[in-house]
Amino acid sequence: MTQPPPPPPNQPPQQGGFGPPQDQPPQQPPPPAQPPQQPPAGGPDLSKPPQQPAPPPGYGYPQAPQPPQPAPGYGYPQAPQQPQPPAGYGYPGQQPNPYAQPGYGYPGQPTVPMHPQAAQPGGGRQGRTQLMIIVAAVVAIALIVGGGVLYAKSSGGDGKKDTASSSGGTGGGGSDKGGSGGTTSGGKEKVPSDTASKVLFQVPMPAVTDTVATPGSWLTGKAYVKTGVAEIVGYDPDKGTRLWTIKLPGPVCQASRHTTTDDRTAIVYEPAMPTKAKPSHGCSLLAAIDLDAGRKLWTTSVKSGDQPIGLDNVTVSGTTVAVGSTSGGAAFDIADGKALWLPKPDDTCYDAGYGGGPKLVALRKCGQYGQRQLHVQTLDPKSGKVISDYKMSEGIEYAAIVSTDPLVVAADVGDSAGDGSGISDFFSVDNKTGKLRAHISAPGDKYAARCDGITRIEFCTSLAVGNDRLYVPTEQHDGSGQYSKTNEIVAFDLATGRQTGQRADAGDGFQIYPLRMDGGNVIAYKRPPFNKGGQIVSIDGGSFKQTKLLENPDTEAVRDAETAMSPDYAEIRYAQGHLYMSAVFAHKSTSSFGKEYLALALGAGG
Repeated sequence: MTQPPPPPPNQPPQQGGFGPPQDQPPQQPPPPAQPPQQPPAGGPDLSKPPQQPAPPPGYGYPQAPQPPQPAPGYGYPQAPQQPQPPAGYGYPGQQPNPYAQPGYGYPGQPTVPMHPQAAQPGGGRQGRTQLMIIVAAVVAIALIVGGGVLYAKSSGGDGKKDTASSSGGTGGGGSDKGGSGGTTSGGKEKVPSDTASKVLFQVPMPAVTDTVATPGSWLTGKAYVKTGVAEIVGYDPDKGTRLWTIKLPGPVCQASRHTTTDDRTAIVYEPAMPTKAKPSHGCSLLAAIDLDAGRKLWTTSVKSGDQPIGLDNVTVSGTTVAVGSTSGGAAFDIADGKALWLPKPDDTCYDAGYGGGPKLVALRKCGQYGQRQLHVQTLDPKSGKVISDYKMSEGIEYAAIVSTDPLVVAADVGDSAGDGSGISDFFSVDNKTGKLRAHISAPGDKYAARCDGITRIEFCTSLAVGNDRLYVPTEQHDGSGQYSKTNEIVAFDLATGRQTGQRADAGDGFQIYPLRMDGGNVIAYKRPPFNKGGQIVSIDGGSFKQTKLLENPDTEAVRDAETAMSPDYAEIRYAQGHLYMSAVFAHKSTSSFGKEYLALALGAGG
């Protein structure tokens, strides 16, 4: 895979690219204006009745309005002026509160751009990829032309629907209407008495003159927390009123997708706002944040000699904050910022990044570019002592940590994915011994999960891990209706690497994506067709029966706002009848799909 050319002027920050890792932090755009201080509750533009559809064209199939299509993934060729998603974030730790964050490796994940493009004929990724091949012709990365992929049971699958769950729950299901409220089997998510949602509030897109990174969103028992332009804001989860604001001197570059049990997390940010004279001040500052109290606990930097180094990623495991870079890794106690370990100047290998959550796993790189040896090491989070070490095949340049317990790693082996997803294969590894349990082939033309193992070591979207299984969506393919597209979620056994025979269909016109686990169940988002609202469903880990938890309004304004948040990149959080969708970039609006938002909150009727 060849390296892409330098980005054109005024492109959003590049936090990684193909080719050798770079020590320098990504460039940031010029300073934006400050965002509004208070989002309107309810949102007048989202409560308008749907407009009458325009008359069909003069000939051919009358094209109905299509939802906006997402821009390409981070670190891959893009159309001019398309922002790229920042750091991995949003993944929550295991929390006892009703708004507990999703488990490790589950998205919400992460948004590209809130610059939705007009729908392309032939389906989401297919149309998007065709456009990108034209726009990014100078980049020697072949993007796949999707479509026509049908679900096929693996030849090694036994087709059985297991009822046992390693994380709790067996059998059972639920119904769309829970009456006074029920629970899905094996999970804590209740089925609302009325699954029809309404708009709770929206956070306006900040008024900026250029693209500014805004990665990071979390749910606690007290607040919905979202990164803004050089700030972090806690919102009332129902009303959207500001509870607190943490001002920062510069934009947030990276945000941990994990939190501690007492709702603490960590971010990496710039020491100043970008200017035309100095478009980047380096992503050199690390801070711990108390998401309940709304305060910064401490700030520090990691130095090489007397110079702060650029930090590529950040994660949290237990009470340890770990950051990676091409200069090596470092770790700190989240309570007081005490250093647990720092980069070793004479080290011939370096910790490029870490995966957090239940365990702490380092991705350690040895050797020169082109002859790289990657080590996947489970560490003691207090001392950094190596517990196990899995050596990947030599020549694999980049990998991403999908889950730390069970340990799952994704990689684009031989640059063979071909679709910009960063995934051609998954590797299931034993945490205790470092031995390979199973190798799962996941061709980019069949499966729709994404990972960025270039710098954001644990940024993976549209997949989930639980029940000792990996849940991934298939690529879009033709549905049963004329001109419709759909897909499925399928499961792989992490012990054998084979498909289990389980399949959750999106339904005609919908596309389904895993978000996280809920006990033994999979919480998934259904991206809607042009004339319906999206849905949140719970998929029983044994029977794979779907239970609807939420269905969004089908009015045009709500549909436009919802479909601007692509599941490939947007931070999507769901808990107890509340759905939050947010962008990871603030940008100057160029959309023809209506008003855009930094965040959108919807809630069930009962």
